[in-house]
Order: sequence, then C-alpha cells, then structure tokens
Amino acid sequence: MAQESAMTRQSLVVVGNGMAGARAIEEILARGGADQFAITVFGDEPYGNYNRIALSHVLAGSDAPDDIYLNAVDWYGDNGIDLRAGVRVVRIDPYAKVVLADDGSRVAYDKLIIATGSRAFFPPIEGLWVDDTTQLSGVFGFRSLDDTTAIIAHADDAQHAVVIGGGLLGLEAAHGLYGRGVASTVVHSGPILMNAQLDETGGAVLRSAIESTGVTVVTGKRTVTAFADDENAITGIGFADGEQMECDLLVLATGIRPNVGLARGAGLTVERAIVVDDHMRSIDDDDIYVVGECAQHRGQVYGLVAPLWEQAKVLADHLTAANSTAAYHGSRTSTKLKVAGVDVAQMGVKAPEHADDEYLQFYEPRHGVYKTVVIRENKLVGATLVGDVSKVSFLMQAFDQGTELPDERISLMFDIGTPDAATGVEELSDDAQVCNCNGVDKATIVGCVAGGTTSVAGVMAATRAGKGCGSCKGLVAQVVEWAAGDAVTEDPSANWYVPAIPYEKPELMRLIRELKLYSVRSVFAALAPDGKEDANSKMGLSSLLEMMWGSDFIDERAERFINDRVHANIQRDGTFSVVPQMKGGVTNVEQLRKIADVAEKYDVPLIKLTGGQRIDLLGLRKEDLPNVWADLDMPSGYAYGKSFRTVKTCVGSDFCRFGVGDSTALGIALEERYQGIAGPAKMKLAVTGCPRNCAEALCKDFGVVAIDGGKWEIYVGGAAGAHIRKGDLLATVDSADEVMTLAGRFLQYYRESAKWLERTYAWVPRYGIEKIRAVVVDDAEGIAQQLDSNMQRSVDAYRDPWQDGKQPATPGQFRSALPLLPLPQVPVR
Repeated sequence: MAQESAMTRQSLVVVGNGMAGARAIEEILARGGADQFAITVFGDEPYGNYNRIALSHVLAGSDAPDDIYLNAVDWYGDNGIDLRAGVRVVRIDPYAKVVLADDGSRVAYDKLIIATGSRAFFPPIEGLWVDDTTQLSGVFGFRSLDDTTAIIAHADDAQHAVVIGGGLLGLEAAHGLYGRGVASTVVHSGPILMNAQLDETGGAVLRSAIESTGVTVVTGKRTVTAFADDENAITGIGFADGEQMECDLLVLATGIRPNVGLARGAGLTVERAIVVDDHMRSIDDDDIYVVGECAQHRGQVYGLVAPLWEQAKVLADHLTAANSTAAYHGSRTSTKLKVAGVDVAQMGVKAPEHADDEYLQFYEPRHGVYKTVVIRENKLVGATLVGDVSKVSFLMQAFDQGTELPDERISLMFDIGTPDAATGVEELSDDAQVCNCNGVDKATIVGCVAGGTTSVAGVMAATRAGKGCGSCKGLVAQVVEWAAGDAVTEDPSANWYVPAIPYEKPELMRLIRELKLYSVRSVFAALAPDGKEDANSKMGLSSLLEMMWGSDFIDERAERFINDRVHANIQRDGTFSVVPQMKGGVTNVEQLRKIADVAEKYDVPLIKLTGGQRIDLLGLRKEDLPNVWADLDMPSGYAYGKSFRTVKTCVGSDFCRFGVGDSTALGIALEERYQGIAGPAKMKLAVTGCPRNCAEALCKDFGVVAIDGGKWEIYVGGAAGAHIRKGDLLATVDSADEVMTLAGRFLQYYRESAKWLERTYAWVPRYGIEKIRAVVVDDAEGIAQQLDSNMQRSVDAYRDPWQDGKQPATPGQFRSALPLLPLPQVPVR
C-alpha cells in the first residue's frame, strides 16, 4: 500500500533548506501535503533547518548550535521527507523538469520550490582576497552556522575584532564578540546605525546604548583597504579618509544579495530577485514556486521574517489546493527586535511625509528611550520605538489593521487612559503576529493553551514563539496568561538555580555534594539533560561550587566571564579598571605612593575615587595587569566580581566628636575576614560610628550602626543604586564580636539560599526578615553552627587572585587588545 501511495503522489522538490523553504514545507504538511507529494529537499548546509536570527545568540555563547534548530535532521525522516543535506543543486532544467546536484544526482519534479535565500554581500575592499577564491585569514561573513562557528574559533585568539556594518547583524556580531572578551568595534559607512529602521535621533539613542555595553562605534567611515601580514592574516583596515584601524578579526555584515543564479540559468525572469505572481509562482513557469528572500513580488524583495511566513502560507494554500484563491498582496513591514540587548521596534514610515501628517516624538537620552508616531487621516502609518517597547503590541495592531486611534495621542506612547496590558492582549486580533521571528500569531498561542499547554515555557517550546530574538517573550507571556486565566501554570524552570540544570538550589546543592561534583563541567555531565553545557549557566555554577567546596573547587577558567578570568573590570573601550583593596577605606602614605607610581608608569588616563572609599585606576591594558598588581603589591579589591566587595566606614569614635563606636576598626576586621568570598551577587557592607550614618549603612547589603551604650544595630537588604531600599533591622547586639559572627552567618545563609544574581535587597523581602532573623540570630532551625562552619571553609580557602595572577594561567589570559585609531601605515599586500 505504501508503494502504491508513493506512486500516486507527485514529486515536489525544494531547493533550499533555510527558514523560508522549511516553513513552506511545514505549511504544506499542515494542509495534508504529505499525501499529495513525495518531498525531496536540497540544502547546501549539512544540517537540518535552523533559526538564522539566533546565530547572534550562538556567537554570544547564550545558545549552543543545537539550541537554534527549528527542524533537526530527524524531523525530515519522521515526516517522510528525503533530505539531501550538504548537497548543492547546480542546475535546474525546467523543460525536462529535473534538478541536477553537485553529487551527480538527478531528481525529477512535478512541482519545484526555489527557496535559495540570500548570501552575504562583501563590498569591494582592496586587499581582502589573496586570490580569486581565497580571503585573508581572519575575515568572515556572518550569515550561516558555519560562519558563526568559524568566528568563535578565531575569537579565542583574537585581540581586536572589527565588524563592518551598523545594521542588526553587525551590531549583534560585535555584541557577541565583546561578550566573549574580545575588544570590538563597529564601523559603519553611514552616519546612522540601523538607518533602514531608524532616523538620526533614534540611531543616536541606539548608538549610546550600544556603546554603554562596551562596544566601540565608529560611523561615517568607508572601508576601502584590508591589510595583512606575510601569512595572509588580517592585520587591519584602511578608510577612504586615510585613517587606519588595526584588527585581527574582521566580520563583514554589509548586507545581503538574493541567490538567483539557478533561476537565471533556468531562464526565469530575474530583476532584483526572481519575479513571482500573487500565488508565489514564477511568472515564467506555473510549476515553479519561489519563496523568501530570493522572491520579488510587485517590485518588492523582503528581508524580514514575517513576510516570508505570509508568502509560505499562500504558496502552501495554492500548491495543495487547500485554498486555490489564496493570494499574496505584499506585506506591511514592521519589525520588533532586540539589538545587542536593546529593544527596537519600527513599522511604516520613519517621519511625516505630508503637510497634514501628525507627528509625535519623545526623546529621553538619559534613559536610552526614543519614540515617534506618525498619523495620517486618523490612521497609524509609522512608529519607532527604541529602549521602551511596552506599547508595541498596541501600535502593531493599529498599524496592521488600520484601526482608528484614540483622541489622546500621547496614549499611543504611554499608558495614559489606554487599556491595561491584559485588555490590550484581549483586543489583539487572532491573526496578530506575536512573534515576528517565527511567524507565530495570537491564535496559534491561544490554540496551544486550549490544547492543554498552560505554562509560558511550554507554549514557547511548542509554538517557537519567543525563540528568535527574544523581544516578544513578555507579550507571549501576556497572551498565555490571558488565554489560560486561573489555569496558567508556573514554568518549572523559573525556580531552577541556573537555566540548564533542572533543579532548584537546595536540591542542586544536595546532588553536588552527594555526587562530589567539584567542577562546572562535571555538573553539566552529571546533571544537565544529555550532559549538554550551557554558557548562561557557567558563571552561576562556578560561584556556587566555589562557595560550597572552598579550596577543593576546580576552577575552570574558560567557564568564567572575562572579568573573573583576568581579575579586573572590562570597560567600554576594551581596557580594564583596577581597584586595589583599602580596608575600611583606610590607606597610608606607602599605598598612595605606590598607586601614584603605577598610575604614572602605566599612563593611567583616569584616576577615580569610588563610592566604596577606594581608588580606581581606569584605562589599563590587559597585558599590563600582572605587572600592575606586582607594582602595587596590594590585595585585590574585588570590584569586578559577584563577591564580597568592600566595607565603607566613617572615622568612628577615635576622631569624630559624635562617634560612639569604633566603626573603622570593625569595618577593617569585617573586610579582612570576608574578603573576596563568592556569592550569588555582589555584596557591599558599611559600618558607621553613630546614628548620623555618614557611611550610609542603612542602604547596604549588610550595614552596622553604632548606638549609645556600646551597642550595634545590624541592618540587612538595603540598596541605593538602581533600586532603593532601606535595610531591615536584623538585630541589636552588645559587641563587635557578635557583629562579626552574625555577618558571617547572614552572608552564608544568603549565599546558600538566594537565586543566582539575586541581591540581598530582593532576597531579604522574599524570604522575610522574620524568617532570616529566626535562622541567623535565634538559630530556630538549628543550622547556625553549620552556617558558621561553611563560612569558615570559604574564609580558609581565600587566595588573592592578584598574587596568583602574576603568573598567567594560560598563555592568552592577559593577551592585550590592539589600539584603535589612528595607526601607522601598513603595507598593502
């Protein structure tokens, strides 16, 4: 019967296994296409179908390659599809109705889908190519999974990466490389970043946000030359104005061009791309369909994902006869993205185009927010959002459906007299796109919930919503919560300590002890599903293991963030900040002289007093760090880590006429005992000698205030940064020794109980001061002695990383970033 069925089916060949081609296949299968067609798919790459939008996540290390697959190789076999992965079609013969591949195979077709997508465009740069087919070593496009893995491999030994192109891909590439510890610069020929989506002001806001993350941005520079060494490895680039910039890794993210060579060779009409009709068929051959970035419809070629999904639906409707009248009439382009961590949304026009257009603009550069709205005849025809996209679903609904707008125009930007989030989600139409990256509409999410999946993570896994750039995750959650109502279930992963290990912290710690797991890799091997490692989990696990095992912890340097690998705080220009320890904010002439000598010797560009009563040396090169530490001969101040940072003190009772307690001595004692201990987040302390609170002890993670009668008040869970919170009174004690004991016990209870990256100002109210007081002060659970013992293990295991760091752990540990503009001329090869 199976053979008989196969004989009655038509042959459908798909050339291209990218996002558009695979999505067309999914739509065909959803319409019963497996019964109509025997499907063969050719893909240049030796993989299944993956999400190209998420390549930046792989580059940044937040996703592994396996995490971005949309359809793994097994999926094709499970659906009866013959996948020719890694096989390139070299010719289409529309007269014989056959395709010829580079492995010598010939496959006949009844219907053909061309989904060849696009390729990276390399601008004409002199010296970029060794010969007609070979680029300089260290030069990459950023278009495929192979490109990404090659960049990652090269980045391990790179000093300075330059990314040419200030669009989405270029910014994401630079952001990802910087996250890997490589000094990164974006070079853009135009004056405005993401100029296809943003106007001058929006581009400036985005630039400021990008630069605040540490990536350098250079605009208005046209790259014309590439320089190389004797081994044909990239060493730098030259600009049209004569200036140069050194680099040993160059990524070209300068746009794309449709892949139309096969179509042109087959005699199909090609202009900017392959010309198609409203059924997504070639205008020359009714048996050849085209979808994606290689298709030109009514003069338009779309590079965004949402139009590709719309094209795939029409193609599938027509090909399977599920809806023979289905037609594609073009797409109103709108996009919602997360660019290097910055939310950006844009739809329609960027600025008013007619005298009667209404134009609203909000600009708050201090907070990185920019919003514009363009209205024409009471319809939304354009909007731009940077930094704050809380109104994006409301605006996209108005833009897509042309609904009338509220009279209070300001409500289009802010929640003033407009429906709350839940009502806004309820008013979204069923076909409203929630996830642009994967083409998931509201109806699909609601249907998934109705089918019994009532957690946000479950719906995301089932529908792929939120699995692209990630900017829509909040809206996905709102739709799920609205659709599920009281039946919504919590995602089990919400309480996992780190994303990749499916255990809450107490159970994770129990298993680590029971299985004697001393390294991050051993935890992944024993406890992660399939033993798979996860970059987002490594830092949290490193901190946890260090806290649990003390000197027995096996520190794998590769599992640490750049700050922890080089024991200094990386700055936006790729240089580093060094903050030596000054216990309790107290120093002496010898220390000051050493600091001054180091600042002069290494030409430190900025010397800054910190809020923690220390001196910060900013602008040091990575290669100089070991020598700086040796010349300072002072302990690390841990200004870079998720750890005990500092104890701020006032002068106390020895000098101040108001002082009633020796805050300086107590602060120094606290810092000497607990220096550098690892934690879920940073820990800042203060001791003040009287209730006037000059050391600001009430807004620290652990603060101590001297009061009359020789007593000390202890406050915990305070904050005075992005979050402001007065600490809760933990206890009033009679001696400095009691302060020392309760400090260690409180910090250890916090270290063992808090979530990764959860500061005490969040942990204390979550646990409740009464419960914390009962455990730490009253020993209500009988664990005080164990907490003291566990803290002592960490204290005994302390090693100053600046002493250890004088001998690099690896040859590249302190490899320097190269200088930027201007540089001496380099001979062109």
